[in-house]
Amino acid sequence: MKEVYRETTSKMGKTLQVLKSDLASVRAGRANPHLLDRIMIDYYGTPTPINQIGNVSSPEPRLLVISPWETKLISSIEKEIMKSDIGITPNNDGKVIRLVFPELTEERRKDLVKVINRYGEESKIAIRSVRRESNDSLKKMKKVSEITEDDHKNGEVEVQNITDDFIKQVDELVKEKEKEIMEF
Repeated sequence: MKEVYRETTSKMGKTLQVLKSDLASVRAGRANPHLLDRIMIDYYGTPTPINQIGNVSSPEPRLLVISPWETKLISSIEKEIMKSDIGITPNNDGKVIRLVFPELTEERRKDLVKVINRYGEESKIAIRSVRRESNDSLKKMKKVSEITEDDHKNGEVEVQNITDDFIKQVDELVKEKEKEIMEF
């Protein structure tokens, strides 16, 4: 049974890491190079993150500069940024792409909060899915008489406790990011 708990905790921990990286990619008033982490560019047939095909810097608090190593990639990078959900129009001078981040409007902040809440809900769904898998594993163990009926019930309670803990962490992360976005 300890193996089931360990696996449950591991899978739920990975879900939490995915949520953290998703939340890092949501901008909160400042230009952050991590905002571009999820944007993939077709680089010789391979989807590649922007930070692997060029230099991404933030010379000012509300400006990101992308300097691709190959200038022919500028149009591809611009196209992918336009398709993404970051809501910024790229400007290029033939050598670098500049992303100027305007002050967030109240409407845009509310849209970002909706995005954050969606990420939180997706994480909770993934955590509940892991819980279901763990409970199924416990049922199988009971069926083949590896564990008793009492162990099965105790196991389900423990899996639920683990689930509740991770759901609480998701809620805290979402609330923290929401506060960060709304305070600027």
